[in-house]
Amino acid sequence: MQILSGLTLNEIENLTAKLGASKFRARQIHNWIYLKSVKEIDEMTDLSKKFRDELKTIAKISEIKLKVKQVSTDGTIKYLLEFPDGECVETVLMRFDNRANLTACVSSQVGCAVNCSFCATGKRGFIRNLTYKEIIEQVLMIQRDTGLKVTNVVFMGQGEPLLNLDNVLKAMEIFNKDFQIGARRLTISTSGIIPKINELANINMQSTLALSLHAPNHEIRSKIMQIENKYPMDKLHTALKNYTDKTGRRITIEYLLIKDLNDTAESAKQLAHYLYDIKCNINLIPYNPTEKNDYQRPSNNSIMKFKYLIEHAGKKVTVRLERGADIDAACGQLRGKVN
Repeated sequence: MQILSGLTLNEIENLTAKLGASKFRARQIHNWIYLKSVKEIDEMTDLSKKFRDELKTIAKISEIKLKVKQVSTDGTIKYLLEFPDGECVETVLMRFDNRANLTACVSSQVGCAVNCSFCATGKRGFIRNLTYKEIIEQVLMIQRDTGLKVTNVVFMGQGEPLLNLDNVLKAMEIFNKDFQIGARRLTISTSGIIPKINELANINMQSTLALSLHAPNHEIRSKIMQIENKYPMDKLHTALKNYTDKTGRRITIEYLLIKDLNDTAESAKQLAHYLYDIKCNINLIPYNPTEKNDYQRPSNNSIMKFKYLIEHAGKKVTVRLERGADIDAACGQLRGKVN
């Protein structure tokens, strides 16, 4: 049985050719899947009943199950999705007041090998990579459930996207061409996999690269992010500079603020010095509690002071608006397990 979700237009044309149908029929099916996000073949109402019945003998829309759906008081929706092998991931739809954007935060792996101390996902360890079809199914599930069109996709869910780069890039191509989401509305986040950052620089990716830095120096970063011991900040700096020089594009620096650990004035000065020659914007993320550590969120005063010091050094800084913390859908809280 062929699964239609994840097929390109050419692949759908090959499928309809087996039924003796035209390429026009393939385009209709393609639009129903990606732009109208139907749940069943019978919902493709501009196809004849006879053709739909024939199509159902060889294909179905999806085999992904929605296990749990949670809705936050701020409108954020978290989905727990189950794949045919029984593994699950979480994906999140974020909505922001007064903005037309609907952002899907998608996962790229089941579990994660990077195991940052502040993140719930890494506590599961790495289980497996997601296929590109399993990645795009997350956005399709959101669109089927809500009837809304996702406008932005960020690879900031479970897993390290650059450790599954082939599938991530294939998914991004489909988001761009088939979902008609602009390349600059797609963002890959990484903990700092240097060889893959260099690879992205060489292919001149038009989408946004975000780096989860989270520390101003090697000592602090090595305590909270094991990846620092393999790809230290001095070498990471070289890769970031190479990326911005080659592509001309800004990097988004993600910086998690943890009380009394990396939120001090000295940390702000060190961070500004580290990034002084990197073309970047800085996104400050106040820590969201998880069960497995004793980290705390800084006071609003500390957050604003840190922001001021970085801005004073000439960088553009934003503080991420917290979404979905009451349903454990905020940054670092995704687990992907059925409790």
